[in-house]
Amino acid sequence: MQLDPQSLPDPRTLGKRAMALAMLDAIICPEFEYRYFSYDATWGDDEQMGAMHNGEGDHWFLHLGQFGAAIKGHVQELPRTETRALALQVQRGLPDEFDSFLHEPSFSMDAVSYCYWLRRGDSAWNKVAHPDQSLAHRYDGSEDYLSILVAPAGCYYDYASDYFECEPPLASIEHIYAHAPLTAAIVKSLNPQLSLEDAHAAARQIGYPSMPRARSSVPLACSGA
Repeated sequence: MQLDPQSLPDPRTLGKRAMALAMLDAIICPEFEYRYFSYDATWGDDEQMGAMHNGEGDHWFLHLGQFGAAIKGHVQELPRTETRALALQVQRGLPDEFDSFLHEPSFSMDAVSYCYWLRRGDSAWNKVAHPDQSLAHRYDGSEDYLSILVAPAGCYYDYASDYFECEPPLASIEHIYAHAPLTAAIVKSLNPQLSLEDAHAAARQIGYPSMPRARSSVPLACSGA
């Protein structure tokens, strides 16, 4: 099965979800090397990057910037000839604005199992079709690995309970999905061993809003003098 590009939200919403996944993983599993999800809100000038690595060669990268957004994924079990052919199609098919995405060494663009892209100002995502028509509707891993970006909180619960062998409260997952500020209660509910200070440190690295916004004493609207 393949993920329908129409199921993907706008880049801002998608980036917030990817950031939330990284924040949840960081709280539940402080050891970075054992996490699936990561996020860098300062990847480049006006660029952000989210990623998933399962430790077995399967991965995806979400790249956000002034150009729009793009997702590249790779599934280890697919034949190299198939992923190489799609990689070449991606290089040929994406607009010039995506040059930084196409030539980023960290994204391993020489092997691609699926690729979605959305140019800034467009309303609908595009999915790069495999040049071999007989493979156009093959299993490519996109539904398996990208669904968590669009699914309800229960999807993360299923992943975390299986991989981390824990039972994170759905309410706490939804709190992070909503990008609500971290609190001691939320952190404790997800990982009783992690301090709020360490959670805030992880949030700063990810770019997640760790502290409540302070109320301003300056009027939001002023009458002219």
